[in-house]
Amino acid sequence: MTRQRAAVVQALAERADFVSAQQLHASMAEAGVRVGLTTVYRALQGLERAGGADVVRDEVGERLYRHRPAVGHRHYLICRCCRRGQPLDTDMVEHWIAGVTRTTGFAEVEHTLELTGVCARCRSTGG
Repeated sequence: MTRQRAAVVQALAERADFVSAQQLHASMAEAGVRVGLTTVYRALQGLERAGGADVVRDEVGERLYRHRPAVGHRHYLICRCCRRGQPLDTDMVEHWIAGVTRTTGFAEVEHTLELTGVCARCRSTGG
């Protein structure tokens, strides 16, 4: 891993919310970290493939990333205003998907579950 990619991973790990590649790049530049936008995109994609980042899409389809400290994917309820994510217990969904895999004979089944809403903090401040 290059120094620049390590800086991207570190910058993502320091964020608590979901962030786009462009937003992460801008915040890194603001902090004086020089890294190209293409490098940010590639680092985030690599981190996603390695299981080190959760990815959701916003209302226009842009990919948003959040550092995943543990192995295994998670599902989140995302605030449409501030993009803060609340991890969800989705064991029921995972069991259902395992059943679909068993009963259909499909392998390597992937899924996406995205839930959005407006968090209590944004509701109380007018979002």
